[in-house]
Amino acid sequence: MFTSRCEYRLTLRADNADQRLTPLGIAWGCVGSDRQAAWTAKEGALADARALAQTLTATPKALAAAGFAVNQDGIRRCAMDMLAYPGVRVQTLVPLWPALNHLKPDIAAQLEIDALYAGYLDRQEADIRAFRRDERLRLPLDLDYTAIGGLSAEVRQKLSTAQPTTLGAAARISGITPAALVALLRHVRRQDAA
Repeated sequence: MFTSRCEYRLTLRADNADQRLTPLGIAWGCVGSDRQAAWTAKEGALADARALAQTLTATPKALAAAGFAVNQDGIRRCAMDMLAYPGVRVQTLVPLWPALNHLKPDIAAQLEIDALYAGYLDRQEADIRAFRRDERLRLPLDLDYTAIGGLSAEVRQKLSTAQPTTLGAAARISGITPAALVALLRHVRRQDAA
């Protein structure tokens, strides 16, 4: 399967495969006891690290004094927020928050990845909610698919040929990606607002 064809592919990353699939494997009885014990330990360590990264906070003034370029807006930032900044790693934050030095390297790496993807995942979740809410949205019969930005030539062709009547019907056309559905939804919403 092409990654571009996967729904919500930001959640289907290689770095989080064990987090997504191991609990399912345990529930289905196909994960051995050694693997289950290792996963339980890692899951606990990740939860503890995420909680720690959320509780370690500093003011913009303190962050600037530590050498971080942040807006001086008066908003406290936690370690997880700081990890979303370019070039900021767990080890970069240790002088400010020494408690982070006790994280195992694999847990620290996962924390960094989670922080980098957090904003994108929030946006993807909003797109998912919007699509589910608007699945019954009626598409205009005279909709010009060539006028919709963000659609590939292949998707435009498939939509023009099928002429779906609802957003849900468009979603069931083979090869129509979640990104294409979001572009279609936004285009129709803009037309309705105009």
